[in-house]
Amino acid sequence: MKRLILILAVLLMLSGTAGAENFQILTTFYPMYILTQNVAGGIDGVQVTNMAEQTVGCLHDYTLQTRDMVLLEEADALVINGGGMEQFMDRVAGAQADLPVIDASQGIEMEPSIEEGLLNAHVWLDPQLAMVQIQNIASGLAGADPAHAEQYRSNAETYIGRLKSLDEEMAEALRPLAGKEIITFHEAFNYLARRYGLVVAGVIANEPGEEPSTRDIAETCDLVARLGIKTLFIEPQYSPTAAKIIAGETGASMYVLDPCVSGNGSPESYEQIQRENVRVLREAFGQ
Repeated sequence: MKRLILILAVLLMLSGTAGAENFQILTTFYPMYILTQNVAGGIDGVQVTNMAEQTVGCLHDYTLQTRDMVLLEEADALVINGGGMEQFMDRVAGAQADLPVIDASQGIEMEPSIEEGLLNAHVWLDPQLAMVQIQNIASGLAGADPAHAEQYRSNAETYIGRLKSLDEEMAEALRPLAGKEIITFHEAFNYLARRYGLVVAGVIANEPGEEPSTRDIAETCDLVARLGIKTLFIEPQYSPTAAKIIAGETGASMYVLDPCVSGNGSPESYEQIQRENVRVLREAFGQ
């Protein structure tokens, strides 16, 4: 009899576990996925899924796919970068009016974009602003899922501690480059440059994936020559065609900086990518 009761108890427990639903967190693209994974990863009953494929890069003109709509239907909370990065949010609001949306950039003052009427929303590339985003994510998830509130806050505190160490490391390594002028592929690196004293003197393309006009290329060549800039920074997610033309015309060298919009998906990938960016910058300027 005791054995039968024990078996029935185990079966009831397993049945309850099988029927329980996880708290499903959906993120819009890679940097939000990594930050959220560090806040919510490893918590029983919580699952983090990324919406846009990792190869997308920055969202900008991203169009929602059928898969995305299915994920949105299943989600219990949506984490966005904000600042206009997710230009499809009107469609999300229309389809999922009751879905809690966590704006990771809430309270962050953004620079205007070089594209008129928009903001430069690439704030995650400044580790200090990424820490603000982590706090916003943890606070938003704690409100949407009170059962795991303390775990979200604890995980966020741990991750922020790691990023504080990363920020100190980057500041020390890039201190000798203060005041150096750089030309980048698009405006992703303005916040990183501002944090560590670099100067973005020019941008090759307004939008990733956009091919600059002949006039744009000529103007960039003139800028490179006038400022004596010997390095161009391209991004691994996008075609280097325009940068190669400019490098060929001016004799400038090309280096790759990664805006952290794709990667191997590991919780440490933001830190790994930023450390590689530091290595590239130091190499480009002979450090």
